[in-house]
Amino acid sequence: MRVAVVWFLLPLLLAPSQACPKECTCTSNTKVVDCRGRGLYDIPRRLHPDTQELYLQDNRIRGLGSMAFRDIPLVRILDLSNNSISTISATALLGLRTLQRLSLAHNSLRELDKRLLSPVRSLSHLDLSHNSLGSLHSAIGEGLRNVSHLGLAYNRFNRLERSLLESLEHIISLTLRGNPWRCDCQLIGLKLWLETYLFKGGALDEVLCSQPEEMKNKDLQKIPYQLFHTCMTTSYHYLFANIHHLETERLHRGHAHSNQGHPSGHTHPVAMGDGGGGGGGGGSLPECEPKQRHRPVNLRHAIATVIITGVVCGIVCLMMLAAAVYGCAYAAIMAKYQRELKKNEELAAAQGADHATADEKEPLENAIA
Repeated sequence: MRVAVVWFLLPLLLAPSQACPKECTCTSNTKVVDCRGRGLYDIPRRLHPDTQELYLQDNRIRGLGSMAFRDIPLVRILDLSNNSISTISATALLGLRTLQRLSLAHNSLRELDKRLLSPVRSLSHLDLSHNSLGSLHSAIGEGLRNVSHLGLAYNRFNRLERSLLESLEHIISLTLRGNPWRCDCQLIGLKLWLETYLFKGGALDEVLCSQPEEMKNKDLQKIPYQLFHTCMTTSYHYLFANIHHLETERLHRGHAHSNQGHPSGHTHPVAMGDGGGGGGGGGSLPECEPKQRHRPVNLRHAIATVIITGVVCGIVCLMMLAAAVYGCAYAAIMAKYQRELKKNEELAAAQGADHATADEKEPLENAIA
């Protein structure tokens, strides 16, 4: 009898923890939870653990605390747009390993913690547009490596770190309009990266300059490099730093490959750090690879620029050589023509003199006769 009562009451006891929150509507066995426009100030409680889509836009949520979504670890789509979010804990997304789409658009964000996206490895869509973000820490790029769609429009960005841009390995759509971009030497890295990105088929809206005054409302992509002439020396330093880094990396890989090819008894010693063990203090070798330099421009674009410049210079040299050959040939032909003309004139003059002599002799002979 007691067992029967327990089995009867068990569903009633479990029902509140898995029921749809009263502020929301749920469909498809509560896997889709819609809480839009309900005047919420916080994340609803007692969300079903199998929830895969949660829509919280058009509310009054002001912040996200630590592990704010721990009740729904399987969520794939999380929409928090059009709220009043100004603070987000560094661990707010902890446990959301399957999250694919995250929208934080139309909020009051001024900064994002560099650890925020670290727990999320499957994120493909991120919308941060219409906030007050002025910068993104380069370390946040670790969580952006699989992002294909990124929205940064209508914020307060005036530059973006090159290391952050290079972390966008799978990006195919990027929105940057509506930011106060300062088009000076600090932005030439973005210009170079965007050219490579667009060459690969990426989609971009526009990057309009706000400063300096002479470049205001000009599209960054349409500004000629001549206007960045003061940055050219810096760009050359960037190029040489990139080439040095590439050569160092190639040598390091070759060294590692040779180590793998040797038997275990003949491997080369590897330098240990300060905290490494097993080697004694005085016999350790210095590290083979120096500390990697910060590479402010895209290496492939720089190499392509050098190649294109070499090809253009080669074509110009060939044209100059062809002009020189043509000039020499023309001069030789004209000289030969002048010589033949002079020779013909001399020959004609000699023939005229012979005819005159013959005419003078003929009357004399007739008179003698």
